[in-house]
Amino acid sequence: MRFHYTFQKVVDLKGNEKTQAEWMLSSALGELQAQEKSLDELISQRSTLMLSLQSAAEQKTPMAKIREMQVYMDYLDTCIARKHLDIRRAHVEVQHKQDHLSTKVLDEKVWLKAKDKAQTTFQQNMILREQNELDEMATVRFAMKSL
Repeated sequence: MRFHYTFQKVVDLKGNEKTQAEWMLSSALGELQAQEKSLDELISQRSTLMLSLQSAAEQKTPMAKIREMQVYMDYLDTCIARKHLDIRRAHVEVQHKQDHLSTKVLDEKVWLKAKDKAQTTFQQNMILREQNELDEMATVRFAMKSL
């Protein structure tokens, strides 16, 4: 006789939910990395522009050109500020997904532990049943010898 757990579909569902939560966390981490990479690129652009602006000021570049570069610098500063907000949101989302995954892992563990407990009980009952059958056989043999 084999062990059959009545709630196996629930255990499978909890495993699938945990896997899905892992994927969602992975996706959120990917988004966070993409936002951080984008920020690095903006900061790099700003640094390059700052060097160009300093060079332009030293080389007697027309004021209109310097003003245009300054406007673009302001635009990059705005983009960098927005990107910092995006990164904060992405961090919050990662934390949310980590919490969600922790809940799903715990949920799965509870069901796996319940299954293990049921399986242990089943095995103990099988051992007890076998022992009772062996005892009964020994009793019958003893009774047969007595006759």
